[in-house]
Amino acid sequence: MYVILPYTLNAAKRLKVIVLPSKRKNKKIDVYDKHGNYITSIGAKGAMDYPNYLKYFGKKYAEQRRRLYKLRHSKDRKIKGSAGYYADQLLW
Repeated sequence: MYVILPYTLNAAKRLKVIVLPSKRKNKKIDVYDKHGNYITSIGAKGAMDYPNYLKYFGKKYAEQRRRLYKLRHSKDRKIKGSAGYYADQLLW
């Protein structure tokens, strides 16, 4: 089970959503609105994200990985309400 780190919890508060470990076997997090309605599942299990890069490799390397993620996902991460948007906002 994926452990949701403080970085993601703080981002969820800012976005006014609820995040829980995913019930899907291949995803990290399930995102719910403030009323508890399911929105989407984000983050591939087994893939690293910004908070984990920070934790294991330090800020410099995490920032490089973040920059590359944002370049790679430049189209889908800007569509508000999409899985890409929430992945960008909560995990990167």
